Amino acid sequence: MRKPIFLLLLTAFSICLSAQTDIVKKGDKMPFFELESYANGNISSSQLDNKVTLIVIFATWCPPCQQELGALQQAIDKQKIRFGKDNSDLAILVVGREHNEEELIAYKEKKGFTFPIYPDPNREFTAKFATQSIPRAYLFDKNGKIVYTSVGYDEKEFQQLVNTIDKLLK
Repeated sequence: MRKPIFLLLLTAFSICLSAQTDIVKKGDKMPFFELESYANGNISSSQLDNKVTLIVIFATWCPPCQQELGALQQAIDKQKIRFGKDNSDLAILVVGREHNEEELIAYKEKKGFTFPIYPDPNREFTAKFATQSIPRAYLFDKNGKIVYTSVGYDEKEFQQLVNTIDKLLK
């Protein structure tokens, strides 16, 4: 009899802990942040007013992160996500959790990514969004509200993200 009760309590405790990993959720406003980068220029959340904004948090050693960033670059290359000089309504911020600028410059060059990658060596930026689990994607509408979040990488879920970006930009 004690074992089922213990398992029930352990499960409830685990659910509570996992719920605490998310700091922001769908419907929340974008937290204030500043990212510094000599390669990409400094940026703050206040500069993203009236822009659809995709934030992806990753690490270079994380296999699902590699899949998501590869899919993101492919979507940009195939113009499923219109990003670049011809679309000032979309901002993409990819943030390397626990990475410095030099590591990310080399990584970006090696992978051939065209989107900006910002360092977050001490998790100061990441801590405004979640306490664990990567990759994480957050999509904000032009009013700065979270309309989409994901943890991990799933091809079908990523396609949902691409479709949501497209709808927000119309």
